[in-house]
Amino acid sequence: MDFLPIFLNIRDRACLVVGGGEVAARKVSLLRRAGARVTVTAPALCETLAKQATKGQITYRPTTFTPADLDGYVLVVAATNDAAVNRQVSSAVRERGIPVNVVDHPELCSFIMPSIIDRSPMLIAVSSGGASPVLARLLRARLETLIPAAYGRLAALVEKFRAQVKVCFPTTQQRHRFWEKVLQGPIAEMLFAGQEKAAYRALEHAVEEAPGAGYETGEVYIVGGGPGDPDLLTFRALRLMQQADIVLYDRLVSKEVLDLTRRDAQQIYVGKRRDYHTVRQDEIHQLMVRLAKEGKRVLRLKGGDPFIFGRGGEEIDTLAEEGVPFQVVPGITAASGCAAYAGIPLTHRDYSQSCVFVTGHLQDGTVNLNWNALVQPQQTIVFYMALTGLEVVCQELVRHGMSPDMPAALVEHGTTPQQRVFVGDLRTLPGIVTEAQVHAPTLVIVGEVVRLHDKLAWFEPMHENDIAQSTD
Repeated sequence: MDFLPIFLNIRDRACLVVGGGEVAARKVSLLRRAGARVTVTAPALCETLAKQATKGQITYRPTTFTPADLDGYVLVVAATNDAAVNRQVSSAVRERGIPVNVVDHPELCSFIMPSIIDRSPMLIAVSSGGASPVLARLLRARLETLIPAAYGRLAALVEKFRAQVKVCFPTTQQRHRFWEKVLQGPIAEMLFAGQEKAAYRALEHAVEEAPGAGYETGEVYIVGGGPGDPDLLTFRALRLMQQADIVLYDRLVSKEVLDLTRRDAQQIYVGKRRDYHTVRQDEIHQLMVRLAKEGKRVLRLKGGDPFIFGRGGEEIDTLAEEGVPFQVVPGITAASGCAAYAGIPLTHRDYSQSCVFVTGHLQDGTVNLNWNALVQPQQTIVFYMALTGLEVVCQELVRHGMSPDMPAALVEHGTTPQQRVFVGDLRTLPGIVTEAQVHAPTLVIVGEVVRLHDKLAWFEPMHENDIAQSTD
């Protein structure tokens, strides 16, 4: 993050705005909405600020800025049309350790003003860090249409019962569960429908009944995190990711997907890589069972889909035997996601009528597969975990009758901004990959459909070397 999102309490605090134009007037309006006592320093005021000064809503100093003007202020905004003055304000304010915002110049700011969705007491701030204020405003406009105005009233209702709920539920985990049930259930719907008195009575009753409501039951969520792009998560996956108390995540879960889990959830890495297991699979099983029986909501977050080379079946088998409640959320598997982002359809009427997923993981230096079943006409083969054994895989396919000229592709970090696609055939692909210094996660696709990559490739992320070349 370039900026730390925070919310400042400036109610009844003195704030200074340098500048008297319409831009300054907009900043004054925001500060006043937050309850600040605003002083404006400028040689002249626009009509909007002049009216406020006349009514005594702001204090006006009809002078140019000097560093001495900073005494007693907790926050300063520079909004003049003179770049030199704005730089002078920024420098002087920073020397005193006071937060400063210079309009349209993020490099001179110690804080920035985000676009705001106001559902007081709920506030949502959207910022591009100064990179594109217009984009931030467009996103805010979209969020405005999705978030009912009643959310503010819902927050106010919750606030009235916070102290009582804290007495009823001594742990943070218990309180989280109670409030999630309230905020996602009929009480919230009553308030959204305008039945505020009924919602109040229902929440009052829920709090009275809370001590015996049994909020201690744990659960495990087996969730497919997809191939890497967080936009490919399902709505259900995202909802459960936000509810979980503890996250057990794999190596193939992207950072962007992991960042969407609840901020205060405990994260435990249980990933594996070739010849090295941080946590053994049976230990993962027992860890899930233990945590769930302690009353925790456990998110078992996996790359791709839990039931395609993800050992999800083994895990729910253990959970079922132990009587632990669980849910399974499918994810977009790497074969589907990476192939789509590489512009390689897994099936095509002219090239392939079947598709098979196999693991290319080496075991004792060999890949033990039914090669004769794989070497079939008009069939696409997708190899998971085949980077280390790529040369062996290609050799075995040729040895069992597949043409050395059969197109083959390797997709590295598929669906993410780091995606790279390497295309060759069974003879050339291992050398291409070695020369390119490819790193996992990768996926290998073999079949005539690979010929379509050049024509159908649509996802072209900008890599650092691409940016360097474009600026040369």
